[in-house]
Amino acid sequence: MQRPATIRHRTALFEDAVGIVRDEYASDLSLDDIARRVASSRRQLQRAYAEIGETTFREHLTGVRMDRAAEMLQTRGLTVREVARRVGYRQPAQFAKAFRRRHGLAPSDFRAARRHLAARADASRAAA
Repeated sequence: MQRPATIRHRTALFEDAVGIVRDEYASDLSLDDIARRVASSRRQLQRAYAEIGETTFREHLTGVRMDRAAEMLQTRGLTVREVARRVGYRQPAQFAKAFRRRHGLAPSDFRAARRHLAARADASRAAA
């Protein structure tokens, strides 16, 4: 069992890192960069992610990026390439692979499915 002070410290590290990722997810972020910015070692930040967040830095960053990408694909008239760039991917193919892993569909198929669902919802509201 860990000491309460250790848990508080790791929780603070994790929360600080989450804030940076939330605000700067499209930037070229690395674990080393975040660790330096939160005044921690790489290993301590890895432990905070594992123990407090129950994830890794890379999984967390990718998850935030893919969730933001899904929002953009649903609500904005951006190309898939532009969405990829806005969430921090230089290679659209890498973006598409990560998106498919997270959401189960290619980005273009995800957008089409969401539009189809929205159109059905609109039609049922109009019929009611």
